[in-house]
Amino acid sequence: MRIDFLGIEAFLSVAERGSFHGAAERLNLSQAALSHRMKRLEDDLGVKLFTRTTRQVALTPAGLELLPKVRSIMEALSGSYESLRRQGREKRTTLTIGCLPTIATYYLPPILKRFSRDFPDLSVHVRDTSASQIADMVQKGEAEFGITIVSAHRWDLDSKPLLREPYVLLCPRSHPLAVRPQVGWADFEGVPLIRISAQAANRMIIDDALGSRREFMAWRYEVQHVATAASMVIAGVALTVVPRLAIDVAGSPGLVAVPIINPSVARTVGVVTKRGIPLSEPGELLLKLVAKSLKAEGKKAEA
Repeated sequence: MRIDFLGIEAFLSVAERGSFHGAAERLNLSQAALSHRMKRLEDDLGVKLFTRTTRQVALTPAGLELLPKVRSIMEALSGSYESLRRQGREKRTTLTIGCLPTIATYYLPPILKRFSRDFPDLSVHVRDTSASQIADMVQKGEAEFGITIVSAHRWDLDSKPLLREPYVLLCPRSHPLAVRPQVGWADFEGVPLIRISAQAANRMIIDDALGSRREFMAWRYEVQHVATAASMVIAGVALTVVPRLAIDVAGSPGLVAVPIINPSVARTVGVVTKRGIPLSEPGELLLKLVAKSLKAEGKKAEA
């Protein structure tokens, strides 16, 4: 059904001003053009909306019934239009991305510093959160892309793997296992361990890789974040298993990251985007910088 929005706009303007002359000035129309719009609307509806004399304009019963409905519709339309305009302005001045906390902490800062040289006035919002929440944000359009664990994502998301990152045993430098070139899971069975919350993707990756063997590991403590587990390791509370890039071992002289075998466990880190939705110009550049940096880290891990 075709809706005569120009006629509705003319009707509302005449009704609110009580004058064809005032309404014509408001809409920047000639009175003849305004009268033509009103006649077309009345002909389309099949009812008269105004009674007109040489001195006044009054609403008919049909006009009185239509007026509050039109006002409500136009107010709602105006509100939606302004909301979209505001979103458009925000998108031009703000770039929002999702990122795993472990990547955001150690690898994103230098990337953003480089990025700011090209877009010094752009505000960047980094939502450092879990893999599942990152996927939700990208799917809903709340983030342009996400730096996350690549797995079986939703059908409307595209994913691009950037690096395969092994898990390591994190232990204090004074621990006997710290001098080993590598360790097997059997080497630290019975040793007190810190595990990450069941809601974290890292926990699920380790559990899937170990299978029933996970029940023989001494998971003594549980925390929400990798940084908390690392602090507990430094304090000598227990050991933990984390992705290699999750901790800046070079910047933490009290920690040693020992490769794990039998089985080796790894996660694939990459980028997810909304399928069919092109990135903004700033988003494209930031994604290229992220991909370059993470691919370089992946080559270091393989070396």
